[in-house]
Amino acid sequence: MDQIVLDNVSRDYRVGNAAIVAVQNASLAIGKGAFVSIVGHSGSGKTTLLSLIGGMMRSTSGRVLFNGEDISAWDSDQLSEYRCERIGFMFQSASLLPILTAKENLLLPVAFRARKAADDGDGRRAEELLRAVGLGDKIDAYPAQLSGGQQRRVAIARAFMNGPELVLADEPTGDLDEETENDMMQFFLQMNKERGTTFIMVTHNSDLARKTQQQFRMHNGVISAA
Repeated sequence: MDQIVLDNVSRDYRVGNAAIVAVQNASLAIGKGAFVSIVGHSGSGKTTLLSLIGGMMRSTSGRVLFNGEDISAWDSDQLSEYRCERIGFMFQSASLLPILTAKENLLLPVAFRARKAADDGDGRRAEELLRAVGLGDKIDAYPAQLSGGQQRRVAIARAFMNGPELVLADEPTGDLDEETENDMMQFFLQMNKERGTTFIMVTHNSDLARKTQQQFRMHNGVISAA
């Protein structure tokens, strides 16, 4: 079974009397454990597409299926659980809370987890993930004590904290230097291979896109094979 299926999905916005089509009749299927990339110019609809798949917004028409279930029909509680426990998000901004340390920022998603309360194992997992992204010496550092690239790596590690089935990554390496970007891509590929985590990555970097199993392109809200 495909893990993600978009069935003729569209998303429109109203600006005054004008209708803006962000995603237009998108249809695609992504298998469990796949690693796909989506490329396209700014404003082409890539971020909106990720938001639809991640249940952060509802489609104007069409269906979004996760493991055969239509998330478009879920209520707000079901969508919240889906976002927290089954999806890992990497946003364009690191979005760290300044009053929390790197480790505490990783533990934040655990606080919203329904299946069990945080325990010592979660603390160890947070430290392991920070070491995995090269921040083993920054576990107790606050965001203000970290560079922009280091903050980005904390955000990358945070996406894996709840053991997601699917990671949605929106320009996850956009503010990293070339060496660190390559290191993070290897980390993604490792998580994909060893844990079977499905990845959907939006990127402007064609070199990174070529390292994924399948590439798509968006143009004016329309998605197609690259």
